[in-house]
Amino acid sequence: MESINQSLFLQINANLNTPSWIIQAATIAADDFIFGIPLLLLVMWFWGGEKLRHIALMAFCVCFISLGLNQLIGMVWQHPRPSMIGLGHTFIAHAMDSSFPSDHMTVFSALAVTFIFQRLFKIGIALTLIGIVVGWSRVFLGAHFPFDMFGAVGVTFLGYGIVVSLWQNAGVRLIEFIESLYRKLFALPINKGWVKY
Repeated sequence: MESINQSLFLQINANLNTPSWIIQAATIAADDFIFGIPLLLLVMWFWGGEKLRHIALMAFCVCFISLGLNQLIGMVWQHPRPSMIGLGHTFIAHAMDSSFPSDHMTVFSALAVTFIFQRLFKIGIALTLIGIVVGWSRVFLGAHFPFDMFGAVGVTFLGYGIVVSLWQNAGVRLIEFIESLYRKLFALPINKGWVKY
């Protein structure tokens, strides 16, 4: 499996002859697209209404649990990044920690999976496509192996399953608590109609 992983990586990974504009475009996708995720969740929370607010909170929980699972996997099994074994070319800086699974792909997968299963198909599919671009870019630039992306998707499904199994009870209480806090902290904007409740 590792030989397949490395072979796929070398087929995708950029090299010293790759045009700089492609490297720059991939770097934007690899590093900057993820900043749209918290913005999306905030927009859903403040202006999406009750249903979208609840889905945004669920997506956040799936993301949180899935990233926690990534940390556990990294502690149990340290998988080196390509640069740590001198494989291919690396065009973006990254901490020398375990590559498997990819946190970036996990974040995009967490939202995409949650939205699709909660019947927000258009935005879920859009995030799936963007996540594929981000995942490809991070392999292309040498920060990850292809299997790191597949692993992230697998972890996300596990994270989603955990959240769904707890959501009927713990999720309801969490929503009540967060919304109560929201009403208190944002009473003025809510009353003014600047944000929804």
